[in-house]
Amino acid sequence: MERQAGRIILLWGWRRALVAFLAGALAVLAQAPYDFFAVCFVSFPLLVWLLDGATGEASDGFLRRLLPAFAIGWWFGFGYFLAGLWWVGSALLVEADSFAWALPFAVVGIPLALAFFYGFAAVVARLLWSNDIGRIAALAFGFALAEWLRGFLFTGFPWNAVGYAAMPVPLLMQSVSVTGMVGMDALAVFVFALPALLAARRHLRLGAALLVVLVAAHAGFGYIRLAAPEKPAARSLDVRIVQPAVDLTEKWDTSVRDRIFATMMGLSAKAPEPGHDRPQLILWPETSVPFLFTERPDALPAIGEMLGDGQMLVAGVVREEGGSVAGSRYYNSVVAIDERGEIIDAVDKVHLVPFGEYLPFADLLGRFGLEQLVAGPMTFAAGNERHPIALPGGIRALPFICYEVIFPDLVAVDATSAELIVNVTNDAWFGDTPGPYQHFRQAQIRAVENGVPLLRAANNGISAVVDPRGRIVDALAIDARGAIDVRVPISDQAIVSSGQRRINGMLIMFLLAVAACILNVRQRLRAN
Repeated sequence: MERQAGRIILLWGWRRALVAFLAGALAVLAQAPYDFFAVCFVSFPLLVWLLDGATGEASDGFLRRLLPAFAIGWWFGFGYFLAGLWWVGSALLVEADSFAWALPFAVVGIPLALAFFYGFAAVVARLLWSNDIGRIAALAFGFALAEWLRGFLFTGFPWNAVGYAAMPVPLLMQSVSVTGMVGMDALAVFVFALPALLAARRHLRLGAALLVVLVAAHAGFGYIRLAAPEKPAARSLDVRIVQPAVDLTEKWDTSVRDRIFATMMGLSAKAPEPGHDRPQLILWPETSVPFLFTERPDALPAIGEMLGDGQMLVAGVVREEGGSVAGSRYYNSVVAIDERGEIIDAVDKVHLVPFGEYLPFADLLGRFGLEQLVAGPMTFAAGNERHPIALPGGIRALPFICYEVIFPDLVAVDATSAELIVNVTNDAWFGDTPGPYQHFRQAQIRAVENGVPLLRAANNGISAVVDPRGRIVDALAIDARGAIDVRVPISDQAIVSSGQRRINGMLIMFLLAVAACILNVRQRLRAN
């Protein structure tokens, strides 16, 4: 192992860049739908050894000495995000005549930009570097800091954070309910990088002990959590989730919208599945209504006739405000409709997708002929706030639209705010690629973090009901058209509050930084 590590450390030029790129690309196999987390025990030791050799000339200035480390982290990140996000381009091919030109910018440009975060992580790690286990702590701290920043800088895009690699199944998901994603990112990188100690043998026993203890604690806590008896459900909710699998080339076609609406109504009105009661809540996906209610005044009465007493429909719609004089504003929303066919509540999407639902710096970019790329025939405005929707039985549900659910701090649910999470989405943009599976995994983790059930309706996969411990109760696969009926118990709550999870994650990151600093200083003192 020492010989192989030495060869990696001494690589130079394009060979170093290539190995870093391939190591990052390989690490994507740990994410959904592959879930081969063992590959990270190869990728991250490679990254450690590459950073061991990432030293500038002594005569260089401070920043120039950090460039080799930044380059290694950037190439690692470029490989990781290119291999993990290539499917984003599928959305541009839905209307290829209009948007195929933007394919290289989406498929390559997004990874190019996101790779800067991992370049930053490598620089932070290199500043605290040492020749022992301290460099493992430094790398974990650098990545945790970078992933935390990726969650909110430039509107945020924490997709495929490294911590998800350590949570492929419910048994290994439970720790996040205590550590939060920041702590999970830090601990995952620390554990994945520990095999790098096999090369120099220094601190090998300590590293092996920490690896065994942390992995055992991670799996053991999951086992105890899953084996623990669930609290008796004080209430329950009978739910029907509808997945229409509408072809996106037809979604806004006025000639077929009646057919789409009839499909939605038919799936919603069918008799309950054997062994299930009539649903109290019917859930439709994001922008599932193929027209504006203001254009079709007959639609709401039709929905009211379809619903029985005590039933409610929660549907993803495009909501219009204003008029022709003042100019209309459009919102990507969910609305609650009662059995009288009246909209009794609405929640607008707060965190919009840049370039998909709105055009950042629209005045400036519009001069160059740029426009939003994929969301639909209108530009959306962001909602001002999110609030729970009161469902039948007084159960409160907090709705999140599409990729809002990937933001851990945004999906902060506790007993005072809501008792379940609702996520409506339209992953049909990305077809049967890794994208919808990755999106679902991140939604699944939000249920575990917050200790509440997740109801997820997608236009085309993956619609599902997930219990508070991350177990899939029932689901519809990609390309399936239909509906699932599930009785959802309302019982569990988070082990710790969202605020305490945030503190715990930051504390883990801080302790790793302290350990890295101490070992770095000790090495410097020895050298002097």
